[in-house]
Amino acid sequence: MNFVTPEIAWAPLVPILIVLGAASAAILIEAFIRTPATRRTVQFVVSLFALAAALGYVAVQWAMLDGAGTVVMDQMITVDRQALAWQSMILVFGILGVILFAARTRAGEEAFTPLGSTAPGSLEETLARRKGFQLTEVFPLGLFAVGGMMLFTSVTDYIFLFVALEVLSLPLYILVALSRRRRLLSQEAALKYFLLGAFSSAIFLFGAALVYGATTFTSYAAVASVIEQTGDRDPILITGAVMIVVGLLFKIGAVPFHSWTPDAYQGAPTPVTGFMAAATKAAATAALLRIMYTSLHPLEWELSWLFWAAAIASMALGTVLALVQTDVKRMLAYSSVAHAGFILVAFAGLEGEALSALPFYLLAYGLASIGAFAVVTQVRERTEDGAVGAEAVRLGQWAGLGKRSPLLAGAMSLFLLSFAGIPLTAGFVGKFEAFSAAIAGDAWPLVLIAVLASAVAAFFYVRLVVLMFLTDVPEGAEQNIDVDDSPLARIVIWVTAVATVLLGVLPAPVLGLFEDAAVLLVSLGA
Repeated sequence: MNFVTPEIAWAPLVPILIVLGAASAAILIEAFIRTPATRRTVQFVVSLFALAAALGYVAVQWAMLDGAGTVVMDQMITVDRQALAWQSMILVFGILGVILFAARTRAGEEAFTPLGSTAPGSLEETLARRKGFQLTEVFPLGLFAVGGMMLFTSVTDYIFLFVALEVLSLPLYILVALSRRRRLLSQEAALKYFLLGAFSSAIFLFGAALVYGATTFTSYAAVASVIEQTGDRDPILITGAVMIVVGLLFKIGAVPFHSWTPDAYQGAPTPVTGFMAAATKAAATAALLRIMYTSLHPLEWELSWLFWAAAIASMALGTVLALVQTDVKRMLAYSSVAHAGFILVAFAGLEGEALSALPFYLLAYGLASIGAFAVVTQVRERTEDGAVGAEAVRLGQWAGLGKRSPLLAGAMSLFLLSFAGIPLTAGFVGKFEAFSAAIAGDAWPLVLIAVLASAVAAFFYVRLVVLMFLTDVPEGAEQNIDVDDSPLARIVIWVTAVATVLLGVLPAPVLGLFEDAAVLLVSLGA
């Protein structure tokens, strides 16, 4: 029997290979550089350089790409401008996330436990802190997650998509468990995230198996071709398609697949929360877009009820539960659930406008999310001896922040107003584009519900703004709160704040780029 070695066009995959190659090299760095401080510096520089190099190569690919795109690995990966747009976004989030990973307090404390394998409060953990251990493994884990997300945006085969799903998910499960403080809460959050993530991955894989059983293909384009040619709505095919969508809705954080979100957001190290909130939602949305527009679009009528139900439930439940939260991170977590509903609104009707609207929406939401969680890392409790303590996450602790640090409170207010969709912020333009795509698909009732949910959600965003600027600090309480001044965290805050304003005031250039990317290459050569 003669075997033919498949030819792989490696050039289109260079950005992904750079990130995954740097992640593999980072593992060797962990093994060969023994000094924690040196190893941490090298890991930070390598990670930042790799992400920046990958972003630069994506820009070169964008400029050189002719036609709709390139199909590689026997139709398992498609590199087109839609994929490049999402990849560039994820790389930007990755760069901001890595900078936030490396941030430290004035006292030199980082967000991660010094030794992840130790039990919380154990003697081993105490000794690790005294000896100055540093958990530098977070950098290769972050790179593997970014590489998996980049792959997730361009895969066009259901089985390969499952591989990419695991590559991006497994590092995040570990990162969630590595918080320096509130260790038990962090480990509980990681366990919940892992168990529910494994459950959702199994649902997705079972759905892919059912689709394969009904069509004998796993390629997106081939599945779409079989559905269109037969015209038969096999119950096995419908069940498989629903399970595939459900598996991705879990990653987006839509109701009723959202239960991991508040616990994971609250328990994870805050830099990880910011990175995960922005990048994971973007990668999952990109994958769902490609599946719905290139593979399952003939089943639009059969699947529309799922998108409508999940969108309405997410907007309603996320908004209502965010109203009653007293923890800032949990409030932002339920806010992300509501935003998952806004994202799904754009899928109504599967109109072409969604292909440019959703990337802009996720860019605006991701920048505001990373910026908001970066601000959370700067508002700290003060210990009895006057040192910087844990993050102040109770809403009441933020009272009067505008007087202690006007710029920091102003940046947080900007991010909250962008979440609410107030004009002259990126969030307003993002919501306008997403809702316009739904209206183009005659889903105006869904848009009406989304507008009402946005109006209600504005209450808990504005409540925090009022608390920071217009609420008097209880007597003696101001002595218990400290505002940290981490240079790296401040860089992330100001970059995301400026970007949020620019995208709100001058969105046309970026919208034009996303409109150029609103083409999905579909190859029917299977």
